[in-house]
Amino acid sequence: MHPDEKNIQSVKSYKILLPIIIGLAVAAFLFYREYHPGMFSSIVINRQVIVYVLLAFLMMVLRDFGYMLRIKILAGGQYNWKNAFQVIMLWEFTSAITPSAVGGTSVAVLYVHKEGIRLGKSTAIVLATSFLDELYFILFFPMVFLVITPDRLFGLHSAAISFSSEYFYFAVTGYLIKLLYILLVFYGLFINPSVLRRILTGIFRLKFLKKWQLQAEKVGSDIVTSSGILKREKPAFWLGAFLATVISWSARYLVVNFLLLALYAAIEPDKILSISDHILLFARQLAMWIMLLVMPSPGGSGFAEAIFSDFLSDFIPVGFVSILAFSWRVITYYPYLIIGSVLFPSWLNKHFVKKEKND
Repeated sequence: MHPDEKNIQSVKSYKILLPIIIGLAVAAFLFYREYHPGMFSSIVINRQVIVYVLLAFLMMVLRDFGYMLRIKILAGGQYNWKNAFQVIMLWEFTSAITPSAVGGTSVAVLYVHKEGIRLGKSTAIVLATSFLDELYFILFFPMVFLVITPDRLFGLHSAAISFSSEYFYFAVTGYLIKLLYILLVFYGLFINPSVLRRILTGIFRLKFLKKWQLQAEKVGSDIVTSSGILKREKPAFWLGAFLATVISWSARYLVVNFLLLALYAAIEPDKILSISDHILLFARQLAMWIMLLVMPSPGGSGFAEAIFSDFLSDFIPVGFVSILAFSWRVITYYPYLIIGSVLFPSWLNKHFVKKEKND
């Protein structure tokens, strides 16, 4: 049995409900804190509002399209769109019910493998997707400082710009973790996988790390296997996969831009967001996702809503921060819980329950 098969079969309903409960509880608290009578009387739902909301949903569709396109590229034509959709939705579902620092990567190899890809290549595909995701953050986060000053990026409010903010340290910590990870993966995949495997196994022989020794040995073996597969790929392969990655992450960030435009159209139709406002909004979301890496809650639930409300509050009209934060999670997070809850039982039954009965 694959090391993660027991984990994937142990997914219980409470693991699905927990992030929902946490997220709704935080959203309810934030709403209660800023609620005042008559706050909804100024909202006018018009055609412009509907168009912007639909565009926000379209950005998530584009985001998933980019992910599916990427996995089709990485699979070398062995996946059709149905396979790609199934894998991505299950992958996102697992990410949504596990801590952000863990994500769905730990069981993603099984999703890829069970959809018709041999195990060695499945491991290579998952490592490649992880590498490309981290590469996006590693490249784009420093780039935002070419157009946005650090004080604007990390200033929570116009009168409270300070590097003493915990968000600055969350972002730096998350970025350093990502940088270390991508350097190790790059070295292992493209330079010397055998040395990295020996380093990993050596480190995890230490007494206080020994309980993770088997997992470390597996990671080392996976890197060696994946290296042999990925080194043979041409530059066009990596360029296509990375462009798909850029489409996916960038589209996800633009969801908030369109939701904010919808809110302005509903309550402040004369309000205009400048290009620099849109860029700053995009950049702060980039920083937010880096911060979510260090959060222990499932899918970043609770922290995501709280940081959204605080970190982006200077863009959002007073009294509507919690509503926009909740709307953002409704579009970018909860759909994966719903879709995954529908797909996962049938997928589990097809690949494990029926298999055990036949055996």
